[in-house]
Amino acid sequence: MIFNAFERLVAMRYLRARREEGFISVIAGFSLLGIALGVATLIVVMSVMNGFRAELMKRILGINGHVAVTSIQGPIPNYDDLVAKLRQVKGVVSATPIVEGQVFVTAANGGSGAIVRGMRVDDLKQRKLLADNIRMGSIDALNEEDTVMIGARMAEQMGLTIGSEVTLISPQTTVTIGGTFPRMKTYTIGAIFDIGMYQYDSGYVFVPLDAAQLYFKVPKAATSIEVMATSPDNIAPVLDGLDKALGPGFRLTDWQQAHAEFFNAVEVERNVMFLILTLIIVVAAFNIISGQIMMVKDKGRNIAIMRTMGASRGTILRIFLLSGASIGIVGTAAGCLLGVAFAYNIETIRRFLEGITGTNLFDQTIYFLSKLPAIVDKWEVALIVCMSLVLTLLASIYPAWRAARLDPVEALRYE
Repeated sequence: MIFNAFERLVAMRYLRARREEGFISVIAGFSLLGIALGVATLIVVMSVMNGFRAELMKRILGINGHVAVTSIQGPIPNYDDLVAKLRQVKGVVSATPIVEGQVFVTAANGGSGAIVRGMRVDDLKQRKLLADNIRMGSIDALNEEDTVMIGARMAEQMGLTIGSEVTLISPQTTVTIGGTFPRMKTYTIGAIFDIGMYQYDSGYVFVPLDAAQLYFKVPKAATSIEVMATSPDNIAPVLDGLDKALGPGFRLTDWQQAHAEFFNAVEVERNVMFLILTLIIVVAAFNIISGQIMMVKDKGRNIAIMRTMGASRGTILRIFLLSGASIGIVGTAAGCLLGVAFAYNIETIRRFLEGITGTNLFDQTIYFLSKLPAIVDKWEVALIVCMSLVLTLLASIYPAWRAARLDPVEALRYE
């Protein structure tokens, strides 16, 4: 054992200060509380950032492909042949022709801008995020003429339901004898989806591929082809294979390029929050230093007596090292348990606080998601715990060294 029974006994007695030494005990208590809160806060924030990134990635890639293939010359006329060729590339799971364009959606109770995405009904069913989150109606309803699928937030904002009619107004114009007019067409709502991401639930309209080709005047053509890969995190080999299969005249955009602003912002915020919240633990570590120095000064006579009775400098150093490190160990353990428990139940806690305060703590129009996600990474928790233990151990070294260097003659001179 590094610490013998005598050293452990004395170190613990010093932490349990008597009434006249209560101020030192208070400092130790605040140091322990600071370390616990610092560790717990770090675990919770890092878990929420991990969950936010994972949920954002899941929803973005659940709607969009991992790679978007577009033609430099415009719409892709021979998309069926191209799709068959792309599906042969190693690492490609599927390739889907898409017709996409911006419109203004109007209904009896208002209107808003939206993106219309035309896809084959069978391809829509393969997008599990959509197929598994149909709130009303059915994707099969899109097989009927002039039928569309909209998001739940759009339906709520405009007071729409299954069977309601919406009019799509395109910025592209139609030239007639009477002049130039914006292109307009009325559709019936056949399905409403709710994937839990505000951007898509309020701003996307899905229509059958042939209907989108007719509306946007791209007959027998696709505006892009979306490719799904087996491993989106390792997309580079797939991009090389697609580039060779396509040849010149095509542009490839992977999901990291298309949504770089989202994931870069999350990563920067995650790193900055880690650095800022680590300062809580650093401040608590400085409290340990000040508290232990005060204890050394207060226990000078005791140290001198132990030295005259045969205790070595190493014994004194280990006593005060154990005393300071114990604060860090207990605080880190308490903070770890508190942080992990909080992270696993954060959505329940959020709803409870919202119910008490009557305020919206997590506005989905700002944060894109409808619930507060958290993913506890065991390796990240281990890193935070190790960092806290190292900082508190380092904070205990200087006061312990001062105690070990104390001259018993000087300490007892005026006693």
